[in-house]
Amino acid sequence: MVPRQPELQGVLSGVVFAFGYGVWSLLRGLIGWLWAGFPVWPVPRWLPRATLAASAAVSIWCLWRSAVWQNSIRSLWGLSDVDSVAPFTVAGIAAVVFLISLMVARVFAVVFRRWSRKGKHFLPPRLANLVGLAVAFALLAALVDGVLFRSVLRGADRSAQIADALIPPDVSPPDDPLKSGSAASLVAWEDLGRWGRSFVTSGPGEKEIAAFWNAPARPPIRVYVGLNAAETAEERAALAMAELERVGGFERAVLVIAMPTGSGWLDPGAMDTLDYITRGDVATVAVQYSYLPSPVSVAVDPTHGIAEAQALFDLVYRRWTAMPKDRRPRLYLHGLSLGAFLSQETLPLLDVLGDMPNGAMWAGSPFLSDFWRMVVDRRQDGSPAWRPQFGNGSLIRADNQDARFASATADWGPMRLVFLQYGSDPIVFFDWSLAWRQPDWLGATRAPDVSPMMRWVPVVTMLQVGVDMAVAVGTLGYGHDYAARHYIPAWAAALNPDGWNAETEARLIAHLRDLTPR
Repeated sequence: MVPRQPELQGVLSGVVFAFGYGVWSLLRGLIGWLWAGFPVWPVPRWLPRATLAASAAVSIWCLWRSAVWQNSIRSLWGLSDVDSVAPFTVAGIAAVVFLISLMVARVFAVVFRRWSRKGKHFLPPRLANLVGLAVAFALLAALVDGVLFRSVLRGADRSAQIADALIPPDVSPPDDPLKSGSAASLVAWEDLGRWGRSFVTSGPGEKEIAAFWNAPARPPIRVYVGLNAAETAEERAALAMAELERVGGFERAVLVIAMPTGSGWLDPGAMDTLDYITRGDVATVAVQYSYLPSPVSVAVDPTHGIAEAQALFDLVYRRWTAMPKDRRPRLYLHGLSLGAFLSQETLPLLDVLGDMPNGAMWAGSPFLSDFWRMVVDRRQDGSPAWRPQFGNGSLIRADNQDARFASATADWGPMRLVFLQYGSDPIVFFDWSLAWRQPDWLGATRAPDVSPMMRWVPVVTMLQVGVDMAVAVGTLGYGHDYAARHYIPAWAAALNPDGWNAETEARLIAHLRDLTPR
């Protein structure tokens, strides 16, 4: 789904090679076990050689075609073509990965046979084999989970924690008392975390917003509480709520509860466009729940931040519903990637029907989101999975880079739920069922940023898309790297700002494009 470096492709090829070899070995052993006691089925001598030659021919052909396949993606993404994807590098790395995997498998087999022999002294043969298999699996699992995985995880967590606490010498606390981390703030500058400090000190100010609109504007309010600010999720949410009250967040026209990604990052493309569209009359509140990047957080525990998201939403919603309807801000939810998943998990639709928030804008909803999966699975017949049309469009609308959010048979209702996703985003469209079923998004009608040469192959496509999730960021406007020019119409669809039109949208896109990205 996304362009790859030859090193990563080599690792993936080696894993697929090892997987195929392992499946064949298991099938051969199973057939031998089932065939025991029957006459030996003769295998022609030419068959193994022919199979090996065919496999080698297919591998060479794939390596020869790899540059063409990569360029089919790069051309859609507006990237320059590559002359070669280093086929010898890919083949060499694949061979090393395969040999390492084979060595691990051989050690596993040795352990299995040894414990099986020991078990046969006091157990029936087949039961002894089962015991040997269980012991081998237990030792392998202990090695992978207890040594390799946990060691890597501890190292990643420690590195991320150090990076989160690092304060560059040229970055100082804000002087504005309305900003988190200032001398008047309830949150210490050191407790904001790396991305919290960036969030509260960046973005457009009152003068920049007023200059764009050629009209008076207000300074946007940004409240952030870092992971070190309090011991528990509930305490961090309560601190964020107190800080929001202190700076007058409930006195703004728009109030946004934003869930950051796993590392605590909030995309400036989304936050800056929000500030501009609302003319600064907005307050955004966020709480950090992890140091780790989203892909690592997903692998470890994707539900880790639900406590923070739920506690923050409950406090803000309870305060919001207690206000007179004609004097309270419009309430919205927002999240990108893992933040979108956590935000969706904490919106109890049935509980808020009596007094609904005004809407949400979620970008790059990951595959593990039940909410997003429901939208795709229950979409209207004929609408593609990469741009699903849900119901009559009065509650939910989803779109991609075209981002018009106009595919609906009814006007918006009182609550607007907006999904922004790219068809080339593997984090959105990964699914375990890719191993055995062709996905709808790989049909005849596919997203404009997905290669027309991409084909579904059982198991292989699942592994390919799974690896793509790790390298989906790097090309703004494609994959999992969402651009401000696409956030703009998404926020406009959710907020329905006064006086908004195509000309204003084009001006803001051009304005943000002229600014330094990120």
